[in-house]
Amino acid sequence: MSGFDLSAILSNPEYVEMLLHGIEMTFVIYIGSWLLAMTLALLFLGLRFSPLRFGNPVVAAYVSYHRNVPTLVQLMLWYFGIFTLMPQDWTTWLAAHNAEAIFAVIGLGLCQAAYFSEDLRSGLRSVNPGQMEAAKALGHSYISAMRFVIMPQGVRNALPPLINHSVSLFKNSSLALVIGASELTHAVKEIENLSFRTFEIYLVGTVLYLFFSLLIMTGGAYLSMRADPARSARA
Repeated sequence: MSGFDLSAILSNPEYVEMLLHGIEMTFVIYIGSWLLAMTLALLFLGLRFSPLRFGNPVVAAYVSYHRNVPTLVQLMLWYFGIFTLMPQDWTTWLAAHNAEAIFAVIGLGLCQAAYFSEDLRSGLRSVNPGQMEAAKALGHSYISAMRFVIMPQGVRNALPPLINHSVSLFKNSSLALVIGASELTHAVKEIENLSFRTFEIYLVGTVLYLFFSLLIMTGGAYLSMRADPARSARA
């Protein structure tokens, strides 16, 4: 099939429906894994700053593992390894409820939690220690000082790397293709097999990923501006 014809993709209702379903599933995986990652990151942050002796080494080992093992390998371990070792009732239920997407959320979320936790930890460590002393001098307890004084500043300092890693997580959702999740890259591949329009469909996929990544970055930039009063006043 010769010649560039983008309309052959965009004017076909079946292909458009496949793309829309792929986009929907991509965001289901992205949002689910982001929420899981952030929840775990906050838990790990609490362990790191807690008086428990085992907290810091356990979290450090977790972070080291997930930052040094490729995300693709982790996804395959979960779906092709751990999934097959589960009880039959579990695997049957998961298979009936889109197991590929569920394990994509788990694998990506667990991996991204390591990066989010380090971003938040760096943000907290960048807060001047005098802030805690000043808060206690004003009558705040440790928990109150962390909640109202330290954490807001730490999260604001951590926003740039958190936004960057959020964009990376969105792009990494495409790795769910290897375990059969029907996200955007999977849809692009299926349309290529049906239409033989390789360049056109991969161009569409590229533009869609670029558009949504820039949208996330724009939202993050707006959030950063709102979180920084000085920067917001200058704007």
